[in-house]
Amino acid sequence: MSRPRAPATGDPAQAAEPWPGRRPRTECDSALAHWYLPAPNHGPRRGGARADLLLLHYTGTTSALIALDWLTRRESRVSCHYLVDECGHIVQMVAESARAWHAGVSHWAAESDINSRSIGIEIHNPGHQHGCPAFPDVQMQAVTQLCRDVVARNAIPPERVLAHSDVAPARKLDPGERFDWHRLHLARVGHWVAPAALGAEAGLGPGDDGPAVHELQRQLQAYGYAVPQTGQFDTATEQVVRAFQRHWRPARVDGRFDTSTADTLRRLQLALDAHGSG
Repeated sequence: MSRPRAPATGDPAQAAEPWPGRRPRTECDSALAHWYLPAPNHGPRRGGARADLLLLHYTGTTSALIALDWLTRRESRVSCHYLVDECGHIVQMVAESARAWHAGVSHWAAESDINSRSIGIEIHNPGHQHGCPAFPDVQMQAVTQLCRDVVARNAIPPERVLAHSDVAPARKLDPGERFDWHRLHLARVGHWVAPAALGAEAGLGPGDDGPAVHELQRQLQAYGYAVPQTGQFDTATEQVVRAFQRHWRPARVDGRFDTSTADTLRRLQLALDAHGSG
């Protein structure tokens, strides 16, 4: 989420009650949402696109109410479909049929208008700037249930449940390496394999070039990442490797394409191919 300017404090479960424009819970797309607080920044999905991707964010704010306040202000020029606070309260701000402004400049699988193809969920967490604390269990329970509901109603395939950092690796870190993707997978949400064990070897990294680098770039692009096919382990490639590690090999996010990272990517692609052929 873009950094808010408007200060606010408190619990959104209480503070949103008197806000003008609050709508009945019956207007929410998900029966799990506690209330609907409409955001002004949204529009129609372009080109007749439908939502076939679920994108998860963290707010990067010190309170959920700061995020909720900012996401519902016109001057913010951002919005999201849902926000989940640390207590598990769920707010809907944009109808799932509409194009919210949450992904920014982003790419996945040769698509560049991620906002037109996605439903976005902001998860309150102070983020890396504030130590990237763990997501509380009650919050993860609510996120998992909401994700499961959204993907079921919109027929979103597991491999298209992604992190903001996956689609914008040069700009974003969220929801970060402490987010529990395995928990979502156990609820049949998202594509996941057990990360390969860490090794001691350095692997490929900045400054390396040649066929091995070109092959890792090809593999990452085949999975969906926007990575330059240069054969040079440049800054853009390092950022994509870090994004991959945050999501699928979070034990060590160092931007180096080591054996553990390579094996995790290989097994993800194999599992995806097997699912597609089945």
